[in-house]
Amino acid sequence: MLQALATIIGGKGFIGSHLHTKLLACGWDCHTPDRQAIYDNKKDMGHVFYCAGLTADYIQRPFDAVEAHVSLLSRILQNCAFQSLTYLSSTRLYDSQPGTIASEDMPLLLNPGNSRHIYDLSKALGESLCLVMGKGRARVARLSCVYNDHTDTDGFLPDLLQHIIIKRPSLLKIDTSPHYKRDYIHLQDVLEALILIATKGNNLIYNVASGENISNEILFSTLTKISGCKI
Repeated sequence: MLQALATIIGGKGFIGSHLHTKLLACGWDCHTPDRQAIYDNKKDMGHVFYCAGLTADYIQRPFDAVEAHVSLLSRILQNCAFQSLTYLSSTRLYDSQPGTIASEDMPLLLNPGNSRHIYDLSKALGESLCLVMGKGRARVARLSCVYNDHTDTDGFLPDLLQHIIIKRPSLLKIDTSPHYKRDYIHLQDVLEALILIATKGNNLIYNVASGENISNEILFSTLTKISGCKI
């Protein structure tokens, strides 16, 4: 049986590095090009997992965000051959929608004058390139809040767990609303979903989420019961 080939763009990041480990364990032949790689040939990249992106500091680095979300992707779509391309986007694109359940075919509401929408607009343009220029072989995975454990480098939930596990406070004050809700999905579920989307996906866009929003109030109450730390 031929060994499956994968090329992971952003293979050193949070999701990309874990995806690399999982694919290797499953017997895949994995390539993880560095940032200086030049994509100007027709060599087959196999199943491309496009994990490159800026999440935490995109406002401070807007040009880098556009390079990661759009420009590099454009060069790959123009110059490279691949069996499939799975572009990691975000359910944050639904943030401006009214309080309805978000679906993949829902039109997006984005404001170019809002600096926070640099992330959303660049991801949306990356999605558009995949859908229009991907020749039916490029798919979009809109990820909700992905978490693994307290060792994650950034994110609301990992930061919260780090404070509780490492510092072990009796009282922890968080500057947020108890009514704010997020859809959390575990990293291992995301990795399995990405592989299935790449190898068996029939749709062009997938929401990759647990399907249930958890409020800060419920999250904090649960963590208090487990740790004894009042939040």
